[in-house]
Amino acid sequence: MQAINVSIGFDRRLAAQDLAGSRAHAAMLSKQGVISSEDAAAILGGLDVVEAEMKAGTFPFRDEYEDIHMNVEARLAELIGPAAGRLHTARSRNDQVAVDFRLWVKAACEQTVTQVETLQRALLAKAEANAETLMPGFTHLQPAQPVTFGHHLMAYVEMFGRDASRFRDAVARMNESPLGAAALAGSPYAIDRFATAQALGFDRPTANSLDSVSDRDFALEALSAASIASVHLSRLAEEIVIWTTPQFGFIGLSDAFTTGSSIMPQKRNPDAAELIRAKVGRVLGSLTQLTVVMKGLPLAYSKDMQEDKPPVFEAFDALDLSLSAMAGMIDDLTPNPERMAAAAGAGFSTATDLADWLVRALGLPFRQSHHITGQVVKRAEQLGVGLSDMPLQALQAIEPRITAEVFGVLTPAASVASRTSYGGTAPVRVREQISRWKAKLEKESLG
Repeated sequence: MQAINVSIGFDRRLAAQDLAGSRAHAAMLSKQGVISSEDAAAILGGLDVVEAEMKAGTFPFRDEYEDIHMNVEARLAELIGPAAGRLHTARSRNDQVAVDFRLWVKAACEQTVTQVETLQRALLAKAEANAETLMPGFTHLQPAQPVTFGHHLMAYVEMFGRDASRFRDAVARMNESPLGAAALAGSPYAIDRFATAQALGFDRPTANSLDSVSDRDFALEALSAASIASVHLSRLAEEIVIWTTPQFGFIGLSDAFTTGSSIMPQKRNPDAAELIRAKVGRVLGSLTQLTVVMKGLPLAYSKDMQEDKPPVFEAFDALDLSLSAMAGMIDDLTPNPERMAAAAGAGFSTATDLADWLVRALGLPFRQSHHITGQVVKRAEQLGVGLSDMPLQALQAIEPRITAEVFGVLTPAASVASRTSYGGTAPVRVREQISRWKAKLEKESLG
């Protein structure tokens, strides 16, 4: 029973939050006259000793006390005697763990936002340096239309911006204190839940005592946001893996973010990217794990909910490491502009530019211009040349009204420069988005 019941092995990570909750609760009890000021002073002094022991690594964590709450209370009793027993007045381990866990998840989400923004700044710096660096844009992993490397990186800035927003939204919703809900029905003591909520940095207390102790939506929402962010990290990691292959050769990574082979001395493996790609499984698995724990539970608290913390801890540990590693890789990577530019013109990637020119210059319906362009591409394949190298005579054999002006849109550079619609890949638009995001991140960092 002790082996299956004990949780101190993992919930000791809530020690700081448990001490904060206990301090707020003791101060409130004293102010409300529920316990004496002398007992409150003894409790607060004892909690300071407990905190010091934890920081020094000398705190005696013991399995017989099951969890972090009972370990702290037992040690407090050893330090200050019977007054320690008054700390648990008007609270239960149900609302105690709910407030501890909520504080931990809230802090983890806020820390994740900071890390996401660090990654965004690394992407912005690399994008700004490569606002004009040509590369192929892909659909189905086939060359589609030329873009710039800066534009491609800015797509991830947008993705991670949404991730940061999701974590902020989650924090806003979880920013209510369950402390004082007690076991499930509230407390008969004259407590002030608004005071403890404020002391702990919450906006307000939770409004229903049953919901207060049985809710883990805040953890599920945090894991949902973490899962989406991990998917974004995995997609970028996959591209880094592809781009570093000799077949692509778009970027290089230094020895700081690659590893060698045990038998092949020429290898430089992008292991950091591959591990980020794999760690998404931990995060997605954690969301599923907690969802399954919660899906069949009646109100209010059930012991099943003791299993809520390990998946959350594991997910945020994986996300923390992945975000740090990705920011490091983005700083470290070196693009190969010549290789990218050569690939940008492959696969008749400016075919859409030809179709658009036929619409603009000759007034053709797009569907007709699309058909003509298909014929041009087929003829270029037969001749073994790119679109920009097609003889004018060959073009006019398909559509007599085509003029030499068409060659002004058939190079990758011209194609990229022409995409000036808002959010497009034209360097001027890429730099606008970089400036917008720099200002946005600066504003958010100031508060």
